[in-house]
Amino acid sequence: MNMAIPKRNWKDSRQQRLSKITDYIRLTSPRITLLVMLTGFAGMWVASGGVFQESTFFWCLLGIGLSSSGASVYNNWYDRNIDRQMKRTDKRPLPSGRISADGAFIFATCLTVAAVSLMALFVNTLSAFLTALAVLAYSWLYTTLKRRTPIATEIGGISGALPPLIGWSAVRGEIGFEAVLLAAILFFWQPPHFWHLAIKHNKDYTAAGIPTLPSVAGEEITKMKILQYVIALLPVSMLPYMAGIFGNIYMVAVSVLGIIYFVIALLDLRFRNMRRVFYYSIVYMSVLLIAIIIDVKWYH
Repeated sequence: MNMAIPKRNWKDSRQQRLSKITDYIRLTSPRITLLVMLTGFAGMWVASGGVFQESTFFWCLLGIGLSSSGASVYNNWYDRNIDRQMKRTDKRPLPSGRISADGAFIFATCLTVAAVSLMALFVNTLSAFLTALAVLAYSWLYTTLKRRTPIATEIGGISGALPPLIGWSAVRGEIGFEAVLLAAILFFWQPPHFWHLAIKHNKDYTAAGIPTLPSVAGEEITKMKILQYVIALLPVSMLPYMAGIFGNIYMVAVSVLGIIYFVIALLDLRFRNMRRVFYYSIVYMSVLLIAIIIDVKWYH
């Protein structure tokens, strides 16, 4: 009996491999990871006085990038069941079944172990410890608490505030007061940034049983909370200037950015344009980091 043996379609096989790789990359939340690396770079840049230290900067940024990626993958792994219940997340690699849970967990563990090991070997022990703490705070503390209480958003701000401390400790080998001020800015910036998304996707979060602030307290109270944090962010962001860490370039930038943020958040209470507020929060942090980099080079 003559049976035709189908030829292997190498093009399809290659496409499948590329698709699998793309899905693993998506699990790492590349845009969030990039922002985390930039805030870590800011900590190193300020600590070094604007002097680029090739080896330290390279290994620290690599460690921060890998740890942030690992934390994101752990988060995706842990949330895979509730992600299936939300329209905005049900097409992600894990809930859709394109990536297995075991594969994601192993990937997250490899990224985290690599990050902490590289920091310990090529940077210093303190940076390695803070890196491990950041992963633990996000992938365990925040991820588990967000299913129980809306306060998890603010607690999660702790992990997001650690990259400047990691960057500073990589250069100085200690946690400096200046780094704590940078971390405070990030801590106050993060909750309003997330609450914008929480309002937009309130129905999804409610359906999945996640008690975000909008689903528990309502949209108006959440917007008031956003405004309170934006108001608090302005004086907090001025503290580095008052402490003599930054100069006039930073002061002008942070003042203008903060006032615009306040006006936009205030207008949103009346005109309801959360998209504008959300995108401005990204602009705020991006321009602030650029101002820090320029100011340190100029001021020092």
